[in-house]
Amino acid sequence: MMDNALLVGLSRQAALRRQMDVIANNLANLGTAGYRAQDMLFEEHLSERAQMSEFRPGDRSLAYVIDRGTLRDFALGPIKSTGNPLDLAIEGDGWFVVETPVGERFTRNGHFQLDAEGNLVTADGHRVLGEGGPISFDEDEIEIEIAADGTVSTNLGEKGRLRLAAFEDNERLIAEGASLFATDQEPIEAGNLRVVQGAIEGSNVNQIVELSRMIEVQRSYTSLAQMMERTDELRRQGIGTLGRLE
Repeated sequence: MMDNALLVGLSRQAALRRQMDVIANNLANLGTAGYRAQDMLFEEHLSERAQMSEFRPGDRSLAYVIDRGTLRDFALGPIKSTGNPLDLAIEGDGWFVVETPVGERFTRNGHFQLDAEGNLVTADGHRVLGEGGPISFDEDEIEIEIAADGTVSTNLGEKGRLRLAAFEDNERLIAEGASLFATDQEPIEAGNLRVVQGAIEGSNVNQIVELSRMIEVQRSYTSLAQMMERTDELRRQGIGTLGRLE
């Protein structure tokens, strides 16, 4: 029985350690543009009952904690003005489309820049896609302006329009790094979206909530460790008592 208590406790400790890792990652990305907070998904696992039925009351199932994975919070983050004409944010539930070596990916991180060839790229160097392909500028093109509908213009005229994507189910998006996402879904028409130039969308992590969760996890882990220590001490005392019986 005491061994069972220790095993149940260990399953909970492992889950708490994983939860602490997720919280720490959220806090580490407070300043990451377009970051989507994560939360843990736990599940109760009931072990099979023992087969002995001569004793009353009968054996009971043991409930273990299983870490089933993480969930993403796709709530929109705050839009912050930067004054940088290459910084872009999206008002509404949509995504910028970027080109990576492994295919198209989607991001809310609009902290863009120009590479040596004049391509509009992400901080990691992935080219930002327009409806006609990558967005690029010549050396003599200045005064970059991006309208609310994503139309890109310079002093030499219109360059194209940013490609924006939306999806039926954001929960099916798979994170790749801090702010890139992949999916097997086909994009749907991105309606009611507005591009904001000179601004970026911040992380949607709530610092106060995450710090509160961290304190709660620390307390739970400490309390559980103390309980397991007491259970182990009772087991040692029981073994010692049985060893002294004639």
